[in-house]
Amino acid sequence: MPNDQLERNRELLEKCQNLPATARFLIKLPKNNGEVITHHPVFMRDTSKYWYKPSISREEAINILKDKEPGTFVVRDSNSFPGAFGLALKVAQPPAGVERGDGTELVRHFLIEPSAKGVKLKGCNNEPVFGTLAALIYQHSITALALPQKLILPEYDPAQTPEHVNANQALLDRGAACNVTFICSLDTESLTGPEAVRRATNYGLELLARRQLCAVPVHFKVSAQGITLTDNTRTLFFRRHYPVNSVTFAGIDPDSRTFDNNNTQQLPTTYVRQAPVFGFVARKTPNSAENTCHIFAELDPEQPASAVVRFITNVMMVQARAQQAAISRTTNQ
Repeated sequence: MPNDQLERNRELLEKCQNLPATARFLIKLPKNNGEVITHHPVFMRDTSKYWYKPSISREEAINILKDKEPGTFVVRDSNSFPGAFGLALKVAQPPAGVERGDGTELVRHFLIEPSAKGVKLKGCNNEPVFGTLAALIYQHSITALALPQKLILPEYDPAQTPEHVNANQALLDRGAACNVTFICSLDTESLTGPEAVRRATNYGLELLARRQLCAVPVHFKVSAQGITLTDNTRTLFFRRHYPVNSVTFAGIDPDSRTFDNNNTQQLPTTYVRQAPVFGFVARKTPNSAENTCHIFAELDPEQPASAVVRFITNVMMVQARAQQAAISRTTNQ
């Protein structure tokens, strides 16, 4: 790598250290003597959930990218080279000797191969070794290096269209609400994700077995501001609100257990008897490392738990991250 390029990379990394962050990834850049040095650049946010699609095929990657702007990309697991990754990138110009067609010729494919020191683009001698896949992607969003052009870090899933994202925002602005059964809440310390839902569900079912559970129907509203619960019976609480930036996960019980709603107080006339269990995890305060997992069961036959979870994860949380990214870009311009 030329000295001036290396110096620019080092200056970039120093600037990154001063940014607020939610994730750190290891990046390695070569010294002039060919050794590998280590830096820790700071990411404004983790966008890998949008660009890393491990199980899609080469053809699916092409279909996602062929109508997108140059610089849009996805990464998948390589089927031909175990442990390697396939980078599919939409470019502005087709390769030399290839005529323009339906857009598929503008999707270029690159192999990211693993090594003892990290990962690098295969067949590119002027490329450094990166400690992680995320670091490689991030650096190539700053400078193209051996790629035809820089990568554009996505603000939403490239498999969705901007129109779909805008429709989601409009839906979120209106909000969505339904009635569900509130089962319990459990402090999970730093634990989040499916395991937190599993642990809290275990706790709720243990309370049920000991006849210590007080399950009540609640009004469950999801909006751009977050999740608001209203106890329809006023038995346990009046209203609770969880700001959007405090919610870290939502999902169905990973063990696919159900809750018998005959154990719920003040049931409506029509309800789901054996109801799927779901939950969401929220920080106790927006900046806290301590989490609480809140567990519910489906109640309304026309509002399945899976639809509630999808709305939280695919609409509320995605839109919140996109808005935060836009704010971060404006702040750092």
